[in-house]
Amino acid sequence: MINKLTLVIVMATYPIMGLTMPIHNPVPGGVAVIPIDMLENAIFNGTRILTLKNNSRAYAIVGIPLSAKPGNSEIIAGERKIGFTIKKYTYETQHLTIKNRRKVNPLPEDLKRITRERIEMNSAFRRFTTSIVPDTNFIPPVKGRRSSSFGLRRILNGQPRNPHSGMDIAAPEGTPIIAPANGIVVALGNYFFNGKTILIDHGYGLVTIYCHLENITVHLDDRLNKGSIIGSVGQTGRVTGPHLHWGVSLNNARIDPGLFLSDE
Repeated sequence: MINKLTLVIVMATYPIMGLTMPIHNPVPGGVAVIPIDMLENAIFNGTRILTLKNNSRAYAIVGIPLSAKPGNSEIIAGERKIGFTIKKYTYETQHLTIKNRRKVNPLPEDLKRITRERIEMNSAFRRFTTSIVPDTNFIPPVKGRRSSSFGLRRILNGQPRNPHSGMDIAAPEGTPIIAPANGIVVALGNYFFNGKTILIDHGYGLVTIYCHLENITVHLDDRLNKGSIIGSVGQTGRVTGPHLHWGVSLNNARIDPGLFLSDE
């Protein structure tokens, strides 16, 4: 029989396995850090989720999609259902003007390419690699001014678009970009919207993405160390100026990258 336990959790960052846990912020686009009995498979919305353990306690680290509805939710950990609450949070709206109108309203011949690229990226986001234990204490991938752009409801040339799924970091073209943690390059290319792009698998459903690069200096299947240079800042794809779009995906949910930065 599955027993249900509802938990109220108040946490900040704290060390585990010599690392720092992501910030507990259970909102759409956020992360829930949930104590569990032991290190075991855990499921959220039918998807396996990251679990980590220290000497005394195991935790489920849950990525909450931006589309999630506030209210009661739950994970399944072993034989138990553990409830938690997704809190309401309203993201601001941002209006942008894109000079290249084709990047807002693609031509029919662009759509096949866009579909192919989305399939490739979604395949990377759905990975669950157990050969890498994630380092959840990220270092910033680039030096520059970080915007609070994650989750913004974007209006492009007067037309509503999907919420912004990453953090924008403004920096001059050519500024080096580094891997925030150990990982494997699982996809890269020059994509229609994202420009020159890299996706890195950090293990157990934790995947990061880097968009609008000027140059890519890694190759598919490269194993990266924390701090390895992977490319440089550019303004390729759909942009209004040079910057890095940095995204974090956890259990195939795009979440706020700032929750994984210990200097936030």
